[in-house]
Amino acid sequence: MRGPAKHLTKGVAIYGAGDAIMQVVNFSLLYVYVHYNLLTLADYGALAVLLSVEAFAKVINRWGLDGAFMRFYHDRDEGAPRRRMASTIFWFLVAANGLILATVLTASAWLSPIVKLDPNYLTAFRLMFVNIFLISFTFFPFQIMRLQNASLAYSGYTFARTVGTVVLRIVLVIGLRMGITGVYLSDLLVTIVLLPLLWRWFRPVAAFLFSSDELKQALRFGLPRLPHGIAQQYLESGPKLMLGRQVSDTALGVYQNGATLGTAVRFFTSAFETAWAPFYYATSRQPGAKQIFGKMATYGIAVLILLVAGTTAVARDVILLILSHDYLQALPVVPTIAVAMALQGTYLLTSIGLNLTSRTEFYPASTLTAAGVGFLAGLWLIPRYGVAGAATTVFLSYLTQLVVAFTFAQRFYPITYEVGRLLRLVLAGSIAAFVGLRLLPPMAPWLGVLARGSTVVGLYAGLLWLTGFFRPTERAFLREMIGRLRRRTSGPRTLPSDDL
Repeated sequence: MRGPAKHLTKGVAIYGAGDAIMQVVNFSLLYVYVHYNLLTLADYGALAVLLSVEAFAKVINRWGLDGAFMRFYHDRDEGAPRRRMASTIFWFLVAANGLILATVLTASAWLSPIVKLDPNYLTAFRLMFVNIFLISFTFFPFQIMRLQNASLAYSGYTFARTVGTVVLRIVLVIGLRMGITGVYLSDLLVTIVLLPLLWRWFRPVAAFLFSSDELKQALRFGLPRLPHGIAQQYLESGPKLMLGRQVSDTALGVYQNGATLGTAVRFFTSAFETAWAPFYYATSRQPGAKQIFGKMATYGIAVLILLVAGTTAVARDVILLILSHDYLQALPVVPTIAVAMALQGTYLLTSIGLNLTSRTEFYPASTLTAAGVGFLAGLWLIPRYGVAGAATTVFLSYLTQLVVAFTFAQRFYPITYEVGRLLRLVLAGSIAAFVGLRLLPPMAPWLGVLARGSTVVGLYAGLLWLTGFFRPTERAFLREMIGRLRRRTSGPRTLPSDDL
């Protein structure tokens, strides 16, 4: 078990490095934007709308063909067959997405009021769609990196994109005070620079080739994924758009930043998702694969619960530290969104049976059901409870998706999960969050983040140890890791005189 766990952990660490850095940078920029009045609450309300529209548009511009490219890549021999498949998808995207872009840019002044976007943000709206068109082609090189296990290259490009985005946002948003327009202009400029750098990965499969048969096969695989992808984006973006029709831009801005803090859990789930798919496809061919998946789920959920407990305990301090008192209305939003992100992570862990048995038609079933529940819940909750109602809608959507997908996955590929250990995790996380949130006295926000966060981590680990969560082999492994850490921090060992 140590081998698979080590392999998966290494993948998550490598893929997650860029995401983790981006999260830290985003929070730092958020602090600067708020405390120096570079972006107003109304700006953040507009940003919530733009991000929601962007989420849907990115899915539509992929046509499900990113999944088709990964699915058929190894089925095609190197050389002409693989180039024909890749180039067919590429030229279809150029034509189809080019037509969409031209239509949107022409009708942008008419479309923006439909999504309740103020005309002042029309330039940002247009820049966003140009960037979406260009970025839709980046899945080719990034998928190739994943397929070739080039995780270091993948993370390197991700890190470079992060650095470029940060530098340009400092110049355009902070230096030139271009507001939301500066945010989207920086994204576009980074994409323009990134595409030529990625060419070396796409070049081996690029050609002036097109095959109607390849396109039909790719679309047969990809298009059924499109409703699933749109519904998946609706789970999180739909409540924002519904909230925007009920409250002012200022209130929507409060929700946007509260939700941003809550999605800190996602830095783990996004990295995990990138490493998880190659891992479980490879592991499924090994003896005892289902037992491995059950244990990996326990470890993954353990991390998710710790992140939720920590986020819940420090929510108020983080709001005051990064944002301001004006955002305390977002206090219920942060932990609720954090739990929703943990449910999404659990969904990724427990629905793999649908992929392994090729019963992927049940992914859209679970996501569309969740979107329907979210829509109905939003109609009732958002007008009555505002930002808290929107966050609860997101939570109910992800809970529904998890339950439905888990039910179908267990039918086709039953995995025995460690229920007793999972209950210990939930209990330990709940107690740790309660102690960190309720039993520690008020203190300065920066000190509260450190004190409450440390309390949650220490108490969580201690409770798991005391309740017998860890197996003897896991205890031995932890002792070994602690011993190695101590030896590294204590410096080089001094040899006795007899050994000199």
